[in-house]
Amino acid sequence: MLKQLRLLLNCTTSMSLIDLKISATEEPLPKDVESLLTDALSRIERLIELQRDDPIFAYVPSDFVEVYRGLDQIQALNLATGQRFVEWGSGVGVTACLASMLDFDSVGIEIEPSLVEASRQLAADHELTVEFVEGSFVPTGAEWLVGQQNDLMWLRDDGIAAYDILGLDPDDFDLVFVYPWPGEEQIVFDLFDHCGAAGSLLLTSHGENGLRLQRKVLR
Repeated sequence: MLKQLRLLLNCTTSMSLIDLKISATEEPLPKDVESLLTDALSRIERLIELQRDDPIFAYVPSDFVEVYRGLDQIQALNLATGQRFVEWGSGVGVTACLASMLDFDSVGIEIEPSLVEASRQLAADHELTVEFVEGSFVPTGAEWLVGQQNDLMWLRDDGIAAYDILGLDPDDFDLVFVYPWPGEEQIVFDLFDHCGAAGSLLLTSHGENGLRLQRKVLR
């Protein structure tokens, strides 16, 4: 019943995204985080080298230190309404692993099979609990928001909807992280505004422009 009421609220109430300010600290990273990032960057370099003749289209890793500090601030300030975290387009799984290290119930959704395999191995080797799912993070019925952009790997909607595998819906998550391809940020904002839960957070990475944190609220 609560789930049905929440879905009804999202569909019938005017929503908008508001920006929240977070100031990441410059404190030294915990040793286990340093270890994960060192290992992950080495694996990414090897993966890129192996894929040199057949590269994974549109795969660019985030600034993981910056992302970790952002996630850490979200936890420290108790900004999220709950602990369910999902990364849309999780790549090698580093950010989803970092979220798990910060005590989020972490999920990564990735459409490229080789990256899903790499993600699961990274989490297992560092004894982290993260669920990685091969599929599309674009929910069924929201493909129109992606439009003609589904030739981009991170926006492809031709895979199985990951939510069917998870047994969860997009609005079951309290915090969504995305590293959108430059120029396509608005599509991510619109997708989150369409399918995210009221009160949930969207954290996005924008390269040299840093992180952006938004909350979905009643307009």
